[in-house]
Amino acid sequence: MFASLAIPNYRTYFVGAVISNIGTWIQRVAQDWLVLQLSGGSAVAVGITTALQFLPALILSPMGGLLADRMDKRVLLAITQTWMAISALVLGILAVTGVATTWHVYAIALIFGIGSAVDVPARQSFVTEVAGREHLTNAIGLNSTSFNVARLIGPGLAGLIIAVWGSGWAILTNALSYIAMLAALALLDASKLNRSAPARRAKGQLREGFRYVADRPELLIALGVGFSVGTFALNFQLTNAVMVQQEFHLGAQSYGILGSVLGIGSLLGALLAARRQSAPRLRFVLGTAVIFGLILAVSGLTPSYLTYALSLPLVGLAGLLTMTATNMFVQTNAADHVRGRVMALYTMVMMGGTPLGSPLMGWLAETFGPRAPLIGGAVLQLATIALVVGAVGWYAKRRGLAHPVDELPTDETTAISVVDDPATTR
Repeated sequence: MFASLAIPNYRTYFVGAVISNIGTWIQRVAQDWLVLQLSGGSAVAVGITTALQFLPALILSPMGGLLADRMDKRVLLAITQTWMAISALVLGILAVTGVATTWHVYAIALIFGIGSAVDVPARQSFVTEVAGREHLTNAIGLNSTSFNVARLIGPGLAGLIIAVWGSGWAILTNALSYIAMLAALALLDASKLNRSAPARRAKGQLREGFRYVADRPELLIALGVGFSVGTFALNFQLTNAVMVQQEFHLGAQSYGILGSVLGIGSLLGALLAARRQSAPRLRFVLGTAVIFGLILAVSGLTPSYLTYALSLPLVGLAGLLTMTATNMFVQTNAADHVRGRVMALYTMVMMGGTPLGSPLMGWLAETFGPRAPLIGGAVLQLATIALVVGAVGWYAKRRGLAHPVDELPTDETTAISVVDDPATTR
């Protein structure tokens, strides 16, 4: 389960990531609570904030992936981490001084999202460099573990900080947390990084990434799963905030507790994922996504704060298994020379769908009630997955390609060693 931590570079990176991720979760809770306060409790305002933060991923992720393939990823990550730290610092100062408005939060969320759009594909493709390809699935699982340890700790800390000092100080805590990640990047032993040859500058490199995915129906379906989950299901900041404030009529501490409770299930899912010694099959990716949608719908029907809180560990477990399985499948089925661009497309659909889904979920909450985003989001997720599988099956048949689901063996996993692309082994 913890094999990758035996590697000094990965261990250093992991520690920095845990601390930085705790800060990220603190800001996520604090930012949404700040928007609710500034907007008079508007769920649409929370949705708009989330949409603006993730909008750059829809537009800039392909370029971020290309930069990750071309540049020294450690240098690129240092730039993006500094960018996001400054964004958090400015928003925190505005909130602490009492001059923040909803429009300030909107603008800074967009600026923060620009840095994140470049940062995420770089971080995901950097895992291979710090852990090595032979430890890739374990490292991906441990990355999810660090993220969800942070999810377990961060929201509870955020609720406490908000209750005692206010949202602004919570956001400033995140600004400070980036120092840990910057220090970890500086401490890495560059001579022991498993670097791949950088892509040379040439025309059509962005199109090359799109063409590579277009020729792989199994990747198209995995990206479709990522889109459906990211757009319609992963709106916990909005749904939890609205449920706490408008359905259960409770405060910031109760909101923070929900985030930590959700993190319990997510952490368990991450640890289970870290135990994997081989990458998941596409059928496993699809199965976890369907189970996640069903559990999400059930959580929207729970009658009280207590029962809702008790349902969230299952939601977190199913959601994390879905996201990690999808991530592992995409990473291990992408050739080294295009991994940054393929992971950028994954980021684009996983995060880039949020600008569409968050305002929609906010509208559902204001029109049909706080439970509507949970139930409606689950229905939309399941319907989208079914549509994607059907559409890609039709596309594969027209192009004479093997159907990405029907042609798969019945066993759940495949060894990573079979993923090598012919273009990299000639």
